Amino acid sequence: MKILITGIAGFIGSHVAEHLHNLGHEVVGIDNFSDYYPVDLKNKNAAVLKAKGIEILEADLRDIASISKLPESIEYIFHFAAQPGIAATSTFEDYLTNNVIATQNLLTYALAQTSLQLFVNIGTSSIYGLNATFPETVAPKPASHYGVTKLAAEQLVLCNSRLNKLNGCSLRLYSVYGSRERPDKLFTKLLDCGLNDKTFPLFEGSLTHLRSFTHVSDIVKGITSVIGKEDVCNGEIFNIGTEAEYTTQEGVDAVEKLLNATIKFKMLPPRSGDQQRTKANIDKARKLLNYNPTVTLEEGVAEQLEWFRNL
Repeated sequence: MKILITGIAGFIGSHVAEHLHNLGHEVVGIDNFSDYYPVDLKNKNAAVLKAKGIEILEADLRDIASISKLPESIEYIFHFAAQPGIAATSTFEDYLTNNVIATQNLLTYALAQTSLQLFVNIGTSSIYGLNATFPETVAPKPASHYGVTKLAAEQLVLCNSRLNKLNGCSLRLYSVYGSRERPDKLFTKLLDCGLNDKTFPLFEGSLTHLRSFTHVSDIVKGITSVIGKEDVCNGEIFNIGTEAEYTTQEGVDAVEKLLNATIKFKMLPPRSGDQQRTKANIDKARKLLNYNPTVTLEEGVAEQLEWFRNL
């Protein structure tokens, strides 16, 4: 199929693009190469994809004129592009424009694609709020601008599905880690600190936070499992993560054991909007998508370490 991936130069988008290309699909991507984190890392991801023959367009979905750059006859859309995280440097306007306006602009394009089989919105467990341990039927209670605007984006897609304007679904991802992880995320920062004798900025109370740390290879399997199941997925929300649950301290321990090093911490005040607990309820995805994550935390961190050492 001909597949469009937004945010293709990012962490998860680049992995999904590579996987779909390897399966024989024609993949084309768009990315605005935002400086939210070093553009050099996105360029490295993009170089890997371009070497495989994957076309990447540099454009910004917040600009409606960018829509004219997108290809025609698209059969699938995987929408990753977003303003991520809860960094203090991100403004509400950043979240609003990147997560809501950009999604609406992309939907305008999608509605004109008569060949489109499914619009797959990439959501987040942050939609649930401070505790994300629930099935998809529970009412969302986001506690950050990120979660609020990602919920709005999700509902824009599902609204068009409810109106029978397109087939669409949303996948809520849980605590993804692995090779190409953003430098502001936990495991990349831990590896950097452990290998380079840096001090890790630790938000007060976060060591006891619980997470469904899910390796990116399992996430890719979950995301791409929707292909061929358009009737099952249309109008639906799926949690994609792992049922395994770890404290942040256990994540630190895994890195320290692998590196045979002790990581130093600098204590910071608690961060507003930081989730206390995420534990993916994947009963629905397991039943309808045959989704079954298998990578252990130790295996996943080892894979990420190998990547980090070769940066």
